[in-house]
Amino acid sequence: MNVLFHVQHLLGIGHLRRAALIAQALAAQGAAVTVAQGGRPDAGADFSGVRVVPLPAARAADAAFSAILDDDGQPIDVAWKARRRRRLLDLFAGARWDVVLIEAFPFGRRQFRFELEPLVEAAHAASPRPLVACSVRDILVEKDDPNRHEAVAAAVRRWFDLVLVHGDPALIPFEATFPAARQIADRLRYTGYVAAGRTAEPPAGDGDDEVVVSVGGGAVGAPLLQAALAARALSRAADARWRLLLGADLPAEAVEAIRRGAPTGVVVEAARGDFSGLLRRCRLSVSQAGYNTVMDVLAAGCRAVLVPFVAPGETEQRRRARLLAAKGAVVTVESLEPQALAGAMDAALARPPRGLHGVSMDGADRTARLLREAAASLDGGPAGRSGA
Repeated sequence: MNVLFHVQHLLGIGHLRRAALIAQALAAQGAAVTVAQGGRPDAGADFSGVRVVPLPAARAADAAFSAILDDDGQPIDVAWKARRRRRLLDLFAGARWDVVLIEAFPFGRRQFRFELEPLVEAAHAASPRPLVACSVRDILVEKDDPNRHEAVAAAVRRWFDLVLVHGDPALIPFEATFPAARQIADRLRYTGYVAAGRTAEPPAGDGDDEVVVSVGGGAVGAPLLQAALAARALSRAADARWRLLLGADLPAEAVEAIRRGAPTGVVVEAARGDFSGLLRRCRLSVSQAGYNTVMDVLAAGCRAVLVPFVAPGETEQRRRARLLAAKGAVVTVESLEPQALAGAMDAALARPPRGLHGVSMDGADRTARLLREAAASLDGGPAGRSGA
């Protein structure tokens, strides 16, 4: 099975790392996978065994997504879009694909319609026609706009054979953040959560009874790291060794300030590939509430405090954190005031690790199986292999 997987991350690295796990699962099941990667590369996203074709890189200007910038820090323009669209369409035209898998679109990444709509149109014009599928996380950023929901549902019905929701309805159904889900119910498939497998154990001593503070890629993580340093002396875990993990996208000036402010007993280092191993050993995890980090926390079954990233228009992390807190799996706090954070940490430490049971965590493997099965049966699908 020949798979073309379009992935575009703009701010954090969660989209890219989830895509890497799915691509590796596809490869492990015998697929030849080509990833059209539209963001900056990230060393923590393991695409070994997978072909990665970089597109001209784009990123968000800031946490408010006020603009999309090219790799030189300039707003993308019509000429840039034309070059990138041609690069993507040439990649599609250069092989016969069994599956075209697109991360987030049409539920997100609408800024990239200039290339994604031509891509799905090319897929439908091909003969034989590839399966066209969307890969989307469990919780969307909520939009209070019925017309927007209707337009997305219409796009799914026009172009997509499958929408693979990387979640479990036992925890949260897709319609909780996409009210038009019933209109595409025949295309929806829940994969379970995409979680990294068990990593190698960290070196002896690392993580043992520690407080591990992490911020994913770090693009918007500096305030949490600073708040954690201020909360340390106020917490009942002040006697523990603390380990602050700095994401690769943390601004250099923030890195320097955190290193300067770290007292004895606090280790400050780059984010690590054995992060899940640190969590299995730790006394407490303190983190934001992004998809990938939360999956690592749940898989480790450790005590955890989630501090969701909250900005205008950003609802996803808050929804996830509150949902898991209601299930008793974590403690959540939405304030970065040191006393509030220390109080949340103490509340988490006062109870045994609980984890979350009965929720599917094999989403990468199930995604690969669903795509294989759907591609094999496309002749009998809603549009037919010919695209008629």
